[in-house]
Amino acid sequence: MTTLVEADEPSWCHRWQDRVVDPTGPAWAASGAMGLTGRSEAPPLGAPPGLIDLIHRATSVVNRHCGGLALVDGPALLGERAALSGLTRHGGISCGGSTHLVPARDGWLAVSLARPADLAALPAWLGRDLPDADPWPCVNEVVSAKSTAELDERAALLGLPFAALGSVEPCGGDVFDLPVAAVCVRREGRAARLLEGAMVVDLSSLWAGPLCGQLLAAAGANVVKVESTARPDGARRGPAPFFDLLNGAKRSVALDLATGEGRHNLLRLIRAADVVIESARPRALAQMGIHAVAELGRSGGPRVWLSITSHGRGEGAAQRVGFGDVAAVAGGLVARDERGPCFLADAVADPLAGLVSAAAVAEALSAGGHWLIDAGLAPMAASVAGSPVDVGGLSARPPRAREATGSAPALGSDTTAVLTDLCQ
Repeated sequence: MTTLVEADEPSWCHRWQDRVVDPTGPAWAASGAMGLTGRSEAPPLGAPPGLIDLIHRATSVVNRHCGGLALVDGPALLGERAALSGLTRHGGISCGGSTHLVPARDGWLAVSLARPADLAALPAWLGRDLPDADPWPCVNEVVSAKSTAELDERAALLGLPFAALGSVEPCGGDVFDLPVAAVCVRREGRAARLLEGAMVVDLSSLWAGPLCGQLLAAAGANVVKVESTARPDGARRGPAPFFDLLNGAKRSVALDLATGEGRHNLLRLIRAADVVIESARPRALAQMGIHAVAELGRSGGPRVWLSITSHGRGEGAAQRVGFGDVAAVAGGLVARDERGPCFLADAVADPLAGLVSAAAVAEALSAGGHWLIDAGLAPMAASVAGSPVDVGGLSARPPRAREATGSAPALGSDTTAVLTDLCQ
């Protein structure tokens, strides 16, 4: 991959493949994420230079596509949820507390118990019943006697958000020189498009996809957040300031996808969009008869389809489940000290994917044609994993967050207006 440095990039931000950044790590210390990395009783730890470099590069791309304005401070995005939720670092336990790094016989695994279903499936994964009390001692005991390969394979079969450290290979760069897999499905028929005024249908949930949609909205896109009435975005149950930050600039559509009318309206929205963002496993839309490649191949269909998944859309990987902390571990993107690996920042794969995906969407729109962008959190994390920069003697800036443009709209508050607009 060969990419020239933009003129407005910092002088130390060189070519991505060279992984060259400030060797003393002040960019990491200033990001707000360093203070979220490492053990609570020890000084914070550094990050791989490839991570810092990629964040600056993606930030430069996003800012360039919104007229060169300083739209976003990319490194600060890593600490926004922690800043708004009061999270801090815990070493081998994620900032949010639901994911642990657990030593196996020959390596480490990230085990997430964020959902009741994950806790309920633990006996099947471990092959033994659990006590009614704290499950973690039993998890540590059983895992310590098993191999990472065995545990990782079983987690995949059970649909659990667990992953072995470093089990995912990095994805290659492409025409955008970003760690996503982008395929031009059809080149003819669609000229270059600016972000400003582009219609974005955001089907995603939680963090990575909604952040991408928020960045596109800040650059002037018209973003419509589409949710199922039966299963709305789970982030609505989280801290309101964080949900407002990611979704305050979007209109809200809610559809009953169990009905023919709801699926019909979803398809209408997709076909009216310039950009579709989705973060479900590919089979979720396929079960409704909606296929990304087919929609991109239609005359007048979406220009860009962004698919954000845990492990990517490839065969075998497409059905893997994983949240930001788990995906980062799967890609080997962790910090380390003499006691072993630690979580790096707060679910770092999520904000990284959101920022990089926004840059990739902007590049695809400007290139013209119809693009499928496969942004896998774990492969993206693997592409920037490595030895950390030296942060000795540096003070970590506290995490910070941007101000939301306003409160996020109530679920479905814009449904009638948006669907009416489609008929005009």
